Amino acid sequence: MLRPNQIHQSHSIGNLLPFTGQFIHGFFTPAFLPLHNSNMNQTRKTVKLGIHPNPIKATLTNTPEKASAVKATVTVKQTVTSFIKNIGVQQGLDEIHDLLGKTLLLELVSADLDHKTGVEKSKIKGYAHRVRKDGNNVEYEAEFEIPADFGEIGAVVVENEHHKEMFIEDIVFAGVPNGVVSVSCNSWVHSKFDNPRNRVFFTNKSYLPSQTPNGLRRLREEELLNLQGNGLGQRKSSERIYDYDVYNDLGDIDTDPTNKRSILGGNDFPYPRRCRTGRPRCRTDPSYEKWEAGFYVPRDEAFSEVKQMTFSTNFMYSMLTAIIPSLEAAILDPDLGFPNFNAIDELYTQGLNLPALDKKELWKSVLPRLIKTVSDGAHSLLRFETPETLDRDKFFWLRDEEFSRQTLAGLNPLSIKLVTEWPLKSKLDPKIYGPAESAITTDIIEREINEVMTVHKAIDEKRLFMLDYHDLFLPYVERVRDLKGRTLYGSRTIFFLNPDGTLKPIAIELTRPPMDGKPQWKEVYTPCLHSTGDWLWKLAKTHVLAHDSIYHQLVSHWLKTHACSEPYVIATNRHLSVMHPIYRLLHPHLRYTMEINALARESLISADGPIEKIMTLGKYYLEVSSVFYDKHWRFDQQSLPADLISRGMAVEDPNAPQGLRLTIKDYPYANDGLLLWDALKQWVTEYVNHYYPNSSMVEADQELQAWWTEIRTVGHGDKKDEPWWPVLRTPKDLIEILMTIIWVASCQHAAVNFGQYTYAGYFPSRPSFTRAKMPNEDPTEDEWRRFLRKPEAALLECLPSQIQATRAMAIWDVISHHSPDEEYVGEKPEASWAENAVTKAAFERLHGKLKEVEAIIDERNADCNLKNRNGAGITPYELLKPFSEPGVTGKGVPNSVSI
Repeated sequence: MLRPNQIHQSHSIGNLLPFTGQFIHGFFTPAFLPLHNSNMNQTRKTVKLGIHPNPIKATLTNTPEKASAVKATVTVKQTVTSFIKNIGVQQGLDEIHDLLGKTLLLELVSADLDHKTGVEKSKIKGYAHRVRKDGNNVEYEAEFEIPADFGEIGAVVVENEHHKEMFIEDIVFAGVPNGVVSVSCNSWVHSKFDNPRNRVFFTNKSYLPSQTPNGLRRLREEELLNLQGNGLGQRKSSERIYDYDVYNDLGDIDTDPTNKRSILGGNDFPYPRRCRTGRPRCRTDPSYEKWEAGFYVPRDEAFSEVKQMTFSTNFMYSMLTAIIPSLEAAILDPDLGFPNFNAIDELYTQGLNLPALDKKELWKSVLPRLIKTVSDGAHSLLRFETPETLDRDKFFWLRDEEFSRQTLAGLNPLSIKLVTEWPLKSKLDPKIYGPAESAITTDIIEREINEVMTVHKAIDEKRLFMLDYHDLFLPYVERVRDLKGRTLYGSRTIFFLNPDGTLKPIAIELTRPPMDGKPQWKEVYTPCLHSTGDWLWKLAKTHVLAHDSIYHQLVSHWLKTHACSEPYVIATNRHLSVMHPIYRLLHPHLRYTMEINALARESLISADGPIEKIMTLGKYYLEVSSVFYDKHWRFDQQSLPADLISRGMAVEDPNAPQGLRLTIKDYPYANDGLLLWDALKQWVTEYVNHYYPNSSMVEADQELQAWWTEIRTVGHGDKKDEPWWPVLRTPKDLIEILMTIIWVASCQHAAVNFGQYTYAGYFPSRPSFTRAKMPNEDPTEDEWRRFLRKPEAALLECLPSQIQATRAMAIWDVISHHSPDEEYVGEKPEASWAENAVTKAAFERLHGKLKEVEAIIDERNADCNLKNRNGAGITPYELLKPFSEPGVTGKGVPNSVSI
């Protein structure tokens, strides 16, 4: 029972109560508003209101003499969004609550049961009131008198008395007999007027389910049930419910039937699941979800405000609503290509005149790399930053050596694989797609390697490598070519490993399936000294680079790191309590992923959205990723060592560093990645072994087993019957599973994301769109004559149009950005790690090792013997350097998939 302090001040109703002008979560500057009540004025009765500056103390009745005076300090983050939401009448009501010391109702929960009755002890309740503002934080305090037999504080139940949500960072209890007790919240707390269910926050001490103090068991179980929901109804933005659904919301098909895309997830198009939103079904086809702006994600998955201001609210919003429409207005002909390569260079030197942008200074501030100058007249100037690759070597994109080098140290180092079988042969149905045998023959390979060895000897010595986009793209060639202004091939590219550790491209095969009454067409291109052959080789490389760019964005980036990670986020929140040590290990690596994926579904990969417009595959873009997922994705091959081994790029060797011997010694992605893998695995191993000192504890952990089961059978349910899923019985099993999830979310995503503008910002080096077929594919006499007369024009006609190229460049620039509040792997410990001596020491070792990794990478980039990362005009490989400053830097490994 509460015992409020005595009233020290009185005011008649006719007096003025202080209100605020600019108030966010308790911060106020006085303004005054008279209150009138005709009935009360008639009786002339004085009503006294107690406004006491001191904390309200709360105790239990019959408090024993030996009670502890405990002070709770609640830190609330002041946000611009909460301020905007809180303007109006409700703001004034919230200010009254602050003045009366009733902003937050806190209920302290004992970790122990009553030793006499065996039931939960009564909670100790108290209101917190605002005491100070410190920068962007507002602090509230409450005082409690805690009986000696109350036991350890195990949790805090919070009720928000305001009419709007507030973001609570933490609650710290001082004066507790055993020292300070911290509760890290970092969560939005809804208003009691929106949802009567109070929030529960547990202390930073981690417990396996079997170790949960008896006084907290019920709350632990109830909290998980609340997060799981019941699978019914449309989700509200303030909710924290995690559930699964298929990708059936990529376009507004009621408004425009051409926006209908294949539903991803299920027997026809297997796919990982996304977060369920529960939106109504479409009127024209109930199997699709109605498209509505502002896709639901659980409230705590939303970006931090700094990240919102730098990405979702500003970068992406301004790009989609201002920059791209302005590009489209400036470039009236969507099919208009560049007249020459000088015109491409002018994008970086002179810029592109756009129609005047609204709020010019705003766009200039949020996209400073793009909006270089804003005139006072009728136009704005869009000038792209020169990518580092182009700045170092203007002709880098023409060199065969760079083409090869980037398969090992570029934006997509995850496709190159060892040739292990000969001859090459397609697995597609020859009745549909034509003869399966490759046109790359033994004679061609031996001729191109100057007959220094036979093909079979080259295979035995592991000297032949390949980019293989033949079977993935060939079934879509005819469909893509039916789309206006697009062309596609299936392709294979063969490389030979030189004695100095570099790769040499020796053959490209392009294939068109039977279509339009014509038989299968395939052609092999090789490096050539003669001008005709050399230009055909350049054009064939352009098509392969486009294939690699599409595969990179579609599979290496979106599918493997974004889409496949979302089920991990959902299952972790549904089945691992926030006090579970594995939840606390994974949480920083899953943070913001659902938000960025929802934003991508809504704004980037949506039907007829920016990605479909800049990728050759167009409306088949995501469908092709489903084909890859169905035929090739395996969880057990997503870790770095397993991936390298599966592609023949490494073999197990207990005598080699990290237990792997690389097939190509100078493979920068693998070399640097293995350093990070080793550091992270040591950290995860120490962490897991601390909480699971014996094997039986893993199998007995019901939350952990439910988590892994749901990932396999629901989140990746279309793969549930595959035999390759790892079992989860021992700490070693758990370490491997966790390392795979952490690696993909942090290091692999960094490797394929943050170099996008560096390597693709000059679009001829990595075009994402090809518009014209090869000049020698069934040419007319006039087409062949035009190619011979001016081959440069054929290349420009194949490359993206002006609008396609500039759209892509703007997108690559935006998504290559690091936010100012980026959370890098191994940079800062979570509160629960820091409060445990064992995990704190382990994390400090991780941090130290990552600092060493940075130095090693710098040394490698300076080593002239490592020709895949050092040389005249070569961009150093820094994508796996752990830390970075904000902006487009081409380095830095954030904890999670957050952009």
